Amino acid sequence: MKPAAKHTLSAALGAALLFVLPACATTAGWGGKVQPPQYKGEIFPPWQQGANAPATIKGLQFTVPEVNVLADFHGNLNNPKLVIFVAGNYYFAMAPLVAAFEQEHPQYQGRIYFETLPPGILLKQMHAGGTITVGNMTWTVKPDVYAAGLKKIRAAIADGILTGAAVPYVTNDLAIMIPKNNPAHITGLTDLGKPGVRLSMPNPEWEGVARQIKASLAKAGGAALEKSVYEDKVKDGQTILTHVHHRQTPLFLMQGLADAGVTWKSEAIFQEQVGHPISNIAIPADQNTTAIYASAVVKGAAHPEAGKEWVGFLRSPTARAIFERYGFRAYSAAR
Repeated sequence: MKPAAKHTLSAALGAALLFVLPACATTAGWGGKVQPPQYKGEIFPPWQQGANAPATIKGLQFTVPEVNVLADFHGNLNNPKLVIFVAGNYYFAMAPLVAAFEQEHPQYQGRIYFETLPPGILLKQMHAGGTITVGNMTWTVKPDVYAAGLKKIRAAIADGILTGAAVPYVTNDLAIMIPKNNPAHITGLTDLGKPGVRLSMPNPEWEGVARQIKASLAKAGGAALEKSVYEDKVKDGQTILTHVHHRQTPLFLMQGLADAGVTWKSEAIFQEQVGHPISNIAIPADQNTTAIYASAVVKGAAHPEAGKEWVGFLRSPTARAIFERYGFRAYSAAR
């Protein structure tokens, strides 16, 4: 590996550790040095100025970007009335969705807890009885609702994890997220295979979107492009695989650690809306892959009625209007 590529990979892995802490940390291979943060704190999660924290009484607020952050865990664990595990593809939409739901169902005001981790990781937490450890903190919370891609929801129903029918509600398309000035001059998917173009891509191990991205890469450049992005560049350090859905991709772009990354179009739209120096390149329809999002109530849920109300709400005109702010489209079986 070239020295520059090795340095980039080391820095990227260091940033990734801010999100997922291994059971046993190691400093092997670290060639850098500890230094104060070089970037403004507001570019680091959590974003939305605390709007994603639905608890009404928040007590002492102690969030330190880069150091003490639990960006994908929202609300109060003390006796919630509705617990939602939602794939992190629309973490940014959850604040307005929860607020609108609470207006229609005031009995849940301040009593909703939700997590926005990748769908595969959420399933691992469910298989672990709802117990999860982040850093030095361990807690247990069992979901009433699970929301992810339609195929994953149907598979979880078949496995006996969820109950009832899968309820689809919106769709989403892929886009190439880039820094606003587009330093690598990306114009389309085929550019991602070029030597020297550094990428941030979803990890196939727990992010379902990786399967859809691979399909789009194959449409644009055949098996060779898919292999270049997800195998060759991973090996030589030019592709960073994310640990926490796509929240890391804009972070890596703003830090100068990557030149591009494929995400859902909605995520790039959100980044632009909050004022981050992020833009996107549209992927043509014949190369794109559309996701269908669905949800279902978890088998044995502690609050099944609340879960059903949330599942129904996601198909409502109110929820649809919120999703459309970020480029989602209402699901239609005819599509």
